[in-house]
Amino acid sequence: MESNILNIEQDYLRFRKIIRGHIKRDLKKYISNGELIGKKGKDFVSIPVPHIELPDFRFGRRSGQGVGQGEGEPGTPLSPGDVEGENGKAGNAPGHHILEVDIEKEELARILGEELELPRIKPKGKNKIEVEKDRYSGISTVGPDSLRRFKRTYKEALKRQISSGEYDSQNPKIVPIHKDKRYLSWKVKKRPESNAVVIYMMDVSGSMGDEQKNIVRIESYWIDLWIKFNYPGVVTRYIIHDAVAQEVDQETFFHTRESGGTVISSAYKLCDKIIDEEYSEALWNIYVFHFSDGDNWSGGDNNLCVQILKTNILPKVNLFGYGQVENTSGIGRFISELENNIVDVDNFVASNIKNKEAIYQSIKDFLGKGK
Repeated sequence: MESNILNIEQDYLRFRKIIRGHIKRDLKKYISNGELIGKKGKDFVSIPVPHIELPDFRFGRRSGQGVGQGEGEPGTPLSPGDVEGENGKAGNAPGHHILEVDIEKEELARILGEELELPRIKPKGKNKIEVEKDRYSGISTVGPDSLRRFKRTYKEALKRQISSGEYDSQNPKIVPIHKDKRYLSWKVKKRPESNAVVIYMMDVSGSMGDEQKNIVRIESYWIDLWIKFNYPGVVTRYIIHDAVAQEVDQETFFHTRESGGTVISSAYKLCDKIIDEEYSEALWNIYVFHFSDGDNWSGGDNNLCVQILKTNILPKVNLFGYGQVENTSGIGRFISELENNIVDVDNFVASNIKNKEAIYQSIKDFLGKGK
């Protein structure tokens, strides 16, 4: 029985190793097509992989005919087997099935880090938030039966019987009484914990279409996955902007209809206000990501954005990432303005995202410093 269980566990581990290999090999495809986002759960993600069959031997009918049986000449074609249906006709050959396998988000994040060679994030600063945790760390004389500790109860009964002379080594019967019973008890302990806040900003002006917003949606999913893997608690905030910025929930962030002009500085001002009022850089690790097609209203607003970043936002955050997605009219100038005016700044990264295939490299651009 034990050997059967061991074999099952070995087969399971082998199967998981094969699945992990499939995911690593096709990770770029999974990232680019966004297929996993609709399949995510609270703790697991459903991964579609090709159906896997381990080879084995099977008994067949002895018909006396077939490959390797009977006479034949070099070049004689082998008889075709059953074929799939063609032109709408029925066939009798098996199809190519897709198997969906649940994988923990934590394991998916590990695969992402390995494949993109991402360094683990180094939390900024020495101050941490104290989080209260209930821990079973003591023994009590009272408690529910579900928390009774048999060994401790037995020891107390044994000590009592020995000290009172009731213990008989020839007939070692230990009978606990009420006062012998011992139970697990818990204490509330404060544990220092590094927390993080991620602020996403997105341009929803008239030049940002559904394709551009879908790129942002896919990339932010993978950024979230990696940051949450590095921190036990993550708060996520969302800002949209055209000519005016506003904070919204996640659903609104990804499904707002595009309209209006673009004033990027409105988003940067709101982001700076949220950080100042709610997230002290001494206690929080702060990550900001802004996505736009780069068509800002004016050169004057570009200069204002650079000033806000240099003076207000960059000194407070672990990382500021700007991702520029291309629209049908071409690439905007905003990314060039940032790259030309913000130089030698370790916590600033700009990434040009031409299409879905570029998301893979963009994630590496943003997270490759381990900030």
